Amino acid sequence: MEGQRWLPLEANPEVMNQFLRQLGLVPTWQFGDVYGLEPEVLSLVPRPVCALLLLFPITEKYETFRQEEEAKIKAQGQEVSSDVYFMKQTIGNACGTIGLIHAVANNPRHLEFEPNSPLKAFLLQSAKMSPEEKAAFLEKDESIRVTHESSAQEGQTEAPGLDEKVDLHFIAFANIEGYLYELDGRKPFPIVHGKTTDDTFLEDSAEVCKKFMARDPQELRFTVVALSKA
Repeated sequence: MEGQRWLPLEANPEVMNQFLRQLGLVPTWQFGDVYGLEPEVLSLVPRPVCALLLLFPITEKYETFRQEEEAKIKAQGQEVSSDVYFMKQTIGNACGTIGLIHAVANNPRHLEFEPNSPLKAFLLQSAKMSPEEKAAFLEKDESIRVTHESSAQEGQTEAPGLDEKVDLHFIAFANIEGYLYELDGRKPFPIVHGKTTDDTFLEDSAEVCKKFMARDPQELRFTVVALSKA
């Protein structure tokens, strides 16, 4: 992923909400923290939830799993809906923005945009592109890049420098046509995690997030945020 590098976005719901508002998303849905994945904690998350973002550390164990998962899916195949909006990540540290794009792009039935929204324009223009073409299109999109840069500097913690190695990564989960999809720009394709419903989406996504944590039990650097109806 040499080439463009952005400052990493913080897993901070306020920063994410401001980022999306600046790009013209009507704030009828808002990101909020998910403080734990146990049923009693999930019960506190405002419903309905239409997307989940997971921030997690890229470790050796995870990379081994990712390669095995990719090989298994390539061998067995999986059915992916043509309505899934999926893009690759070619810009360093842009995973937060790509996670937000995946969350928004795959929820057209829930979300609405201001008439002159730069994000709406980006999604409409890139809808029919391949994942690689979408990535190249993002590299050229000044409005999203500028908004990302200002949002990356808004967080509570000091943003790392452009040259610092960041080993944390954002991915998105969405319910697309009754299936739970994992959308990760580092992977060659979306991952289908079985059936889900609007009512069970949060719990179903939480179960997948638990597997990430179980693979690296000594790691504490996991953050989950949910996109809920405001």
